[in-house]
Amino acid sequence: MSNRSDRNNLLAAQECAERIGLTARALRLYEKRGLIKPRRSEKGWRLYGADEIARLHEVLALKQLGLSLARITALLQGKAVDLDRILTLQQAALREQHSRTERGLSLVGAARAKLSTGGSLSTDELIKLAKEATMSETQTDEVAWRRYEQARPRSAITIDPALLDGYVGDYRLTSGLILSISRRGDALLLESSGQMPVELFAESATKFFLKFPAAQVSFVPGPGGRAEALVLHQDGHESMAERISADEARRIAEALGRRVQSNLPHPDSETTLRRVIEEHQAGHRYVEKMSPELAVAVEEQFSLVSAALLAKGALEALRFNGVGQSGVDVYEARFAAPGVLECGIGWTDDGVIHTLWLRPVP
Repeated sequence: MSNRSDRNNLLAAQECAERIGLTARALRLYEKRGLIKPRRSEKGWRLYGADEIARLHEVLALKQLGLSLARITALLQGKAVDLDRILTLQQAALREQHSRTERGLSLVGAARAKLSTGGSLSTDELIKLAKEATMSETQTDEVAWRRYEQARPRSAITIDPALLDGYVGDYRLTSGLILSISRRGDALLLESSGQMPVELFAESATKFFLKFPAAQVSFVPGPGGRAEALVLHQDGHESMAERISADEARRIAEALGRRVQSNLPHPDSETTLRRVIEEHQAGHRYVEKMSPELAVAVEEQFSLVSAALLAKGALEALRFNGVGQSGVDVYEARFAAPGVLECGIGWTDDGVIHTLWLRPVP
């Protein structure tokens, strides 16, 4: 019974190609590359079922993310289909594309409205229009590759425990955040400012991964095996953190403690949060003073956040609730519509925003 049902769901090459939007020639190319292995009918005709179509979806999604066919072949060959991971990456890419399209339409509409009233576009306006509406950025092959690489499943291996001591210590990201590496038996733990420690699992002698979120840490060993720096791999980014002394890490931690104890917000927190909310409700992005990683996150989530904030109506009050344990300023935002949002914003010492979130209060 199941065999008969399976046969009924199989597609011939031409039908499969037409329904997916490919050519039969492309199917043969993917087969030649080892990406798909269609079954054969009694007469030798190629037949494509759910497994082959799922793999084709992976191939097309990765092409959309910017990977070359050579990279896709190297990545997928011999590996099982993982649609959930692919769909997660594809969802993020489509949201980013949707946000860029909306922004482009907004800019073009504003430019046309200005021209229709006899106005002219300044040099700055023309440059912004060209960059944002016409020459929208796309993910490079390297960025797409890193995102996929960081999201793939990983397997832990056992390494020489003697290596671990060389990784223990404190490291400072360019954002100013501190990553502390400690050892518990034969396990390494990662702790970021104000957060609970999480275990790192080895996938090589120098590279480790977190089970959640999808992120990895690579150590850069110096003479004698003592790491001079580490690289945090997350969200398609690779952020370098230089090793700092225990005394410097202690001074930074003490400064954070004093800030939490003082319970005084950063002088620009309230103004910036108001600006973020206002710009999102007006359909504009506001990424000034944000770290590159945070700016990308804002871009990708813009459509969802903008629609949610617009539905809440005018901002009526923004009340400071205190400084969280990680040094993030926490606020309560009340709008014309019912419901309260809790907002968090965190700054580096040199005035860069490294954390920003808005979430409903239960």
